[in-house]
Amino acid sequence: MKSEISIYIKTFWNRIGIPLEAENEMLKVVKTVFSSEGLAQLFLKSKTELMYANHNLDEALAAIGSASKELNISEYTLHFVFLVYCTDILFANYDSKQINEQVFWDTMEDFRCKLLECHEVMGVWGTFVARWYAGILSMKIIALGRFQYEETFFKEDPYKKNGIVVNSGDKVYSLHIPSSGKALDMPSRIVSYRKAYDFFRCKEKGENLVLVCYSWLLYQELETILPSSSNILDFMHDFDIVSTTETESFDDAWRIFGKHHTMPVEQLPKDTSLRKAIAGHLSAGGKMGHGFGVIVFDGEKIINK
Repeated sequence: MKSEISIYIKTFWNRIGIPLEAENEMLKVVKTVFSSEGLAQLFLKSKTELMYANHNLDEALAAIGSASKELNISEYTLHFVFLVYCTDILFANYDSKQINEQVFWDTMEDFRCKLLECHEVMGVWGTFVARWYAGILSMKIIALGRFQYEETFFKEDPYKKNGIVVNSGDKVYSLHIPSSGKALDMPSRIVSYRKAYDFFRCKEKGENLVLVCYSWLLYQELETILPSSSNILDFMHDFDIVSTTETESFDDAWRIFGKHHTMPVEQLPKDTSLRKAIAGHLSAGGKMGHGFGVIVFDGEKIINK
């Protein structure tokens, strides 16, 4: 049983393409966990309750976190191993719903993104945002090309543009942008929107695809911070920005500066064009913030711009 689990997890990691260093370190953790009857039972019990009985992921993470202290292994690493351990059932759930296998693997790329983020920011192979995976494991968050999508309900005042009306309570889809390193270029974006339009059967339902996003990437002041050639600005221009908010602290700085995000602004690295632009803005006393935007897509084009 232990060898089968190790083989599955190793196969999973190879498929999503994690660094060899991370794989070797975490395979040692897998061996530690499944060599202990108590730990193996804890993982199995937590996995069964989460994936079959729909228990809250927080309960599983708390139990796994307690075990990490006893093992002197980072809970970020142990949480990551546990979450991957749950994906065989998730794969079967995708299959039972006749969802294309490629959609599953595109969604699973999120594990690589979070793994690399954790190592860059925390210096540990694992994930420091394990609770995010409640949406992934429940199939509420699905990757379709460059972006991830999550069904939700419009929570703002009625949105009206170009004869389009989105009322509070209407079904919409939150758009998430994983840190995959892939470009935010127009062709990739349109391919993803079309995939979402088809996947959610909008044409059959006679509906447009309505997307919402709340992100620092939609902060309108980026227009004055980034060069006009920036793909981030091009992405932002897909949206009708409904609101933008300046914040006193830039809590998303880690997404740009990684482990350096807590440094004084004058010392922030400027080794990429994005880092240089944001660091220069912050050093000059500028603020950052978030924006909330809406896209209405008819299967071919954005129709609310």
